[in-house]
Amino acid sequence: MAGYASEGAAVKTPSLAGALIALACIIAPARAADDAELTRMALCQDSWLDWSKNDPAKLKAFGENFRVNFTHKDNDAFTTPKAEVSVAGLRVVQAYPDSIGMGVGFSLLLAAGFNKTRATMEKALGKKLGHCETSDGMQSCELQIADQRTVTLMSGDDPKTKQTLVGCYYYYEK
Repeated sequence: MAGYASEGAAVKTPSLAGALIALACIIAPARAADDAELTRMALCQDSWLDWSKNDPAKLKAFGENFRVNFTHKDNDAFTTPKAEVSVAGLRVVQAYPDSIGMGVGFSLLLAAGFNKTRATMEKALGKKLGHCETSDGMQSCELQIADQRTVTLMSGDDPKTKQTLVGCYYYYEK
């Protein structure tokens, strides 16, 4: 019988399990690698604002690494990853390394809806996000981590929206 071998005989056809594993490797989408530095910045665990005052070498190293892994085009307010990268398992679509609108800080646009992003970030933080509201076609939540450090999530309030902005804001003008 094909696929079976008697004792001492060589197997001439691959086993079903081996074939399924090989097929899964071909079909399965590649998962983006989590970036610990981006995660720490987006969740206010590290701060370029603090580094600029207390550890310029660390800020410079982060900036150099960021420029190697992200690309900026023309007058865009954002940068895009050169390769797939994720934060807490959610794919990064764009990065705003300096500010967005009236907010100064560091934020990432993630390829996930608001509820999934919220649950994922709360798990990563070990804390619930509060001050949630829905208005002007947007939904948002925030959590103040420390003085001049607030984790914020924002997304369109349409349940079909599959992108959410998460970031650490140092100053925010409402």
